[in-house]
Amino acid sequence: MEINIDSLLEKMCNPQEEEAYKYADELAEVGGEETIIKLVELIQGADKECAFLAARALSKMENNQSALEPLLEAIHDKENKNQNGAFVQALEGFDISEKFVDVLRIYLFGNFKASAIAKYYLDYTEFDITPRVIKKAEKHWNHFTNNSKLDEAFELKKAEVEEMLSEMKGMFEEE
Repeated sequence: MEINIDSLLEKMCNPQEEEAYKYADELAEVGGEETIIKLVELIQGADKECAFLAARALSKMENNQSALEPLLEAIHDKENKNQNGAFVQALEGFDISEKFVDVLRIYLFGNFKASAIAKYYLDYTEFDITPRVIKKAEKHWNHFTNNSKLDEAFELKKAEVEEMLSEMKGMFEEE
C-alpha cells in the first residue's frame, strides 16, 4: 500500500480534523526527504497550527537534521516570538549539540515557555563548545544586558548565564 504524503498533510492541516496529531505522527513514521521538504514548507507557512504540527512531525522523524536550520529560523522569526513554544519544544527531536548559541538566544529572548524549554536544553544537552561559540554567546549576552529591564528576572538570568560562560571559558583556560 502506497502512503500518500499529500493526503496525510491535508488531513493534518485540516482545521476540522480532531485527530491532527495522529496524522503528524503518521507523517513522522513515513519519513524520508520528500516528507521533510513538505513539512519544512509548512513550518515556514502562515498557518501556525499547521506549522506546529509539522514541527512535531519533524521532531519525531529519523534523519531529520536537514530540517533543523529552518526550524531555528522559525523560532527566531520575530513574527513567532510570542507563540514559538511548540517550535522550541520540537527541538528535542534533533541533535542540537552544535547549536548552543541558538539555544542561548532562545533562553534570553524567548517568551516564558520558549525560555523555560531552552533553559532545560542548556542544562541537559552536551554542546560542542569552542572559543568561537563562547565569543558569539558573549555577544548575545551583551546585547541582552544592554536591552533588558534590570529586574528580578534579569538578575536570575544574569547569574545563570555568567556562571555558564565562566565554566565554558574555564574549559579552555585549563588546556
